[in-house]
Amino acid sequence: MVSEEKAGANRGDKMLRFILSRLLMALPTIALVSVTVFALIRFIPGDPAALMLGDMAQPDQIAAMRTELGLDQSLPQQFVIWAGNVLQGDFGRSIVNGEAVLPLVASRFLVSAEIVVVAVLLASLIAVPAGVIAAWRQNSFTDLALVGTATVLLSIPTFWLGLLLLLFFGLSLGWLPVLGYVSIGDNLAGGLLYLVLPVMTLVIHEMGVLIRMARASTLEVLRLDYITHARAKGLSESAVLWRHTFKNAFGPTWTMIGLILGNLLGGIAVIETVFTIPGLGRLMVDSIFARDYPVIQGCLLFVSLSYVVVNLVIDLLYPLFDPRVVAE
Repeated sequence: MVSEEKAGANRGDKMLRFILSRLLMALPTIALVSVTVFALIRFIPGDPAALMLGDMAQPDQIAAMRTELGLDQSLPQQFVIWAGNVLQGDFGRSIVNGEAVLPLVASRFLVSAEIVVVAVLLASLIAVPAGVIAAWRQNSFTDLALVGTATVLLSIPTFWLGLLLLLFFGLSLGWLPVLGYVSIGDNLAGGLLYLVLPVMTLVIHEMGVLIRMARASTLEVLRLDYITHARAKGLSESAVLWRHTFKNAFGPTWTMIGLILGNLLGGIAVIETVFTIPGLGRLMVDSIFARDYPVIQGCLLFVSLSYVVVNLVIDLLYPLFDPRVVAE
């Protein structure tokens, strides 16, 4: 009894150390991301104040804009002021409409997150079991069909796939809205209809990645000794597959899901442009054309921090699939 309590306490201490180590490792990453985002905007060729005001701006107007943006100070001073404001939730104001950047970016991020989270969830539910079955039936027709399908899906550009789906389901059949966006909060049924095509586009594309990853991870686990031992004990093939193989093979696939989620949150601009969805990616594109540097900087920082947070959560949940991570 005492030994069991000690073992439980030991596991708790290891888990706590694991969580703290991952949190501490994330801090330098966040600092590096902040410096990079700040530098990207400051090192753009030309005077940001002059670019914002246009060619007809007078020198005194440019000087006033530089003072307002803090560009008349040294780079270290600019970074300290900017970082201090960011820590207080002040990302600045849009040059175009004067709106506060943080609420603007957050509202657009929620639109992108609706699409990305649903797409990644559906792609995982379909692709991961398909990849496991492909590995289980290695070199069979099922395996070859699934791997071939995954390869084709992976090679199709998302913008081209989106246009094909839009042409077929929107224009030819007329089943779904072609362009635009309706918030789910305002109209649940209408909002879901507008999300079908962009979500379907991402699901089809990301399924290719996940099928291949799930298959590779499962094949690696199937070669281990404990699978042979489980079969020798007389367990059914389905029990060996789902009870012993799937859980241990899901770890690397879980990591890939996190990477896909982080990438899509920051790289969904193409899909939002194709379907005219007012998400974060579309906001970034529009801000680049409008030379709205505070909004561009806010979008870049928000996307980068989201990617770091998503991968941190994936790391913290990884021990649920592979307890050996905490034991190391």
